[in-house]
Amino acid sequence: MGDNGGGPTGPRCIAIVGPFQSGKTTLLEAILARTGAIGRQGAVDAGTSVGDASKEARDHKMSVEVTLATTTFMDESYTFIDCPGSVEFVHDMRAALPAVDAAIVVCEADEKKVPQLQLILRELEELNVPHILFLNKIDKADTRLTDALKLLQPASRVPLLLRQLPIVEGEAVTGFVDLALERAFVYRENQPSEVIPLEGRTLDDEKEARFSMLETLADHDDSLMEKLLEDIAPPRDQVFDDLRKEMRDRQVCPMLMGVASRTNGVLRLLKALRHEAPGPAQTAARLGVEAGNEAVAYVMKTFHTTHGGKLSVARVLGGQISDSTVLQSPSGDEVGRVAGVFKLTGITPEKRGPASLGETVALAKLDGAKTGDTLSTGKQAHPAIAEPKPPSPVINIALKARERKDDVKLGQALAKLVDEDPSITVVQHQDTHEVILWGQGEMHLRVATERLADRFGVAIERHKPSVGYRETIKKCVTQRGRHKKQSGGHGQFGDVVLEISPLPRSSGFQFSERITGGVVPRNYIPSVEEGVKDALQEGPLGFPVVDIAVALIDGSYHTVDSSDMAFRTAGRIGIVEALPQCQPVLLEPIHQVEIVCPTEATAKINAILSGRRGQILGFDTRDGWEGWDAVKALMPESEIGDLIVEVRSATAGVGTFTFQFDHMAELTGRPADQIVAARKAAE
Repeated sequence: MGDNGGGPTGPRCIAIVGPFQSGKTTLLEAILARTGAIGRQGAVDAGTSVGDASKEARDHKMSVEVTLATTTFMDESYTFIDCPGSVEFVHDMRAALPAVDAAIVVCEADEKKVPQLQLILRELEELNVPHILFLNKIDKADTRLTDALKLLQPASRVPLLLRQLPIVEGEAVTGFVDLALERAFVYRENQPSEVIPLEGRTLDDEKEARFSMLETLADHDDSLMEKLLEDIAPPRDQVFDDLRKEMRDRQVCPMLMGVASRTNGVLRLLKALRHEAPGPAQTAARLGVEAGNEAVAYVMKTFHTTHGGKLSVARVLGGQISDSTVLQSPSGDEVGRVAGVFKLTGITPEKRGPASLGETVALAKLDGAKTGDTLSTGKQAHPAIAEPKPPSPVINIALKARERKDDVKLGQALAKLVDEDPSITVVQHQDTHEVILWGQGEMHLRVATERLADRFGVAIERHKPSVGYRETIKKCVTQRGRHKKQSGGHGQFGDVVLEISPLPRSSGFQFSERITGGVVPRNYIPSVEEGVKDALQEGPLGFPVVDIAVALIDGSYHTVDSSDMAFRTAGRIGIVEALPQCQPVLLEPIHQVEIVCPTEATAKINAILSGRRGQILGFDTRDGWEGWDAVKALMPESEIGDLIVEVRSATAGVGTFTFQFDHMAELTGRPADQIVAARKAAE
């Protein structure tokens, strides 16, 4: 069957998604082995799978970016995209999903992983991507499949539809019953399953489960409902038509099962995809791409190769793209001329001919294209298909090139890093001159820094970023600043009297003058202000001084020796001498933090916040997320640094947070003394 029930539909693109360590890469390997794309199934632990293409994936034994592989099944082409399961690398999945035809959601009957499953299913539901659930590792599951359905259903907002029943002998799962075909199969490792008679207790269980499946399908098919009410067995073709339609319309999520490491259930999964997943024409229509002569493609991923330059992985949703095709972005800006069309297996490019509707290829040297772009060739730019928004950063490090000569190279490498992974943010801190790398977790940042060295050849040093401490004053002081120097010829002379006073919090800096009688010529007053600003860059506690008012109220000058530089120096001297008398006090930045987490973890989150000097403002149910809470608190910036580590630990890896600056607050006592002492020691 094809898009309309018969015939090939064109090259399909299928995402493989699921919680961390659920077996996604193993399933991809099993699919490639089962379809003859590779001679032997590799293993994740051995680092021999296609999904372990990058050095970082092999080193850490986990997927850290999407991996592509194309194969043929029953004369139809399929590109599978193996997506990372870790929440730290979720944006790579998020950016790839909009243009796929369907997704295989690999999961286990593990209650601990249900929250992770919910996050992934929510992404698919929001993007209207049809999906099939593949219950993996059923040889190790200690939960009955019907119980697994109840366990997993809360993660999905659409009904999970049981498509198979396991055949159990002793404690081993030896095969399955296909509820749509009404046939029983016994697994044969690395071979097609063998049909066996459907009889006895297995037949009774099949009838009960099949009726439950048909009832769910009948919710969207009145004709099927009538047959069930009249106890009439529906034609098999009608059942398959409903399965296909309701899966494509995202009304149900079919649930199949198997053991990817043994290729058990893989052939049946592929057949379900072939018969029930939409083809590229339907996907293009879902995304608002009209059939026509213009080429339209969606950029799913960006790679910067060591020698071949930039590759933009794109799904063609209309027309044809070949060497020298000129493409533009939705804004109408030209992003470049295609310098080669490649098939991509892992991260290995292979030159090929033009790409047409449905094909997923790598386009070379489109320097102006970025992940998430919709590219086209028409006179009018095609509207954006999707604009995947990266998650808010939650952890950071400061870094610098190990050798000064690599500073420029580091800047170029960071730009490529962000181009490859938009969930990384690079910030140049103006006050500290630190380069800050923001990411989604400890492993995310570790992989990013490893790539700077391994892929881009820049050795770096990393350290904890500086906290944005400030200092202010609590007492008014009047202070003279006098600069006099005679060294032959013209000397230097500047004399000012400054009135220094505290301002309310967040007022910043104010400068004024109340000079009478011209004791300080007006042309020197701006220089006095500059000198004051110079001195406020670092107060007696070692930090920039804020919330302070300085008034120039008196002074004197010399007709020959006075100058802008002399009065600037006098202003600086006056402040430096005054500040220690003004009762300086340390200020620390306070941020408003909102943590989202499953409700059962809320008490743990509250304890974490309290333990980090957080002031809990309250919590509410998370909007649109049943079984989740949103906790708000005020927290010092110094406590946010590794907060995500504790939050993830307390929430089975799914909790996260956003934060924004709220205010500066006084910090006194021992904590303040320790910060000042550390600052002095670092100088």
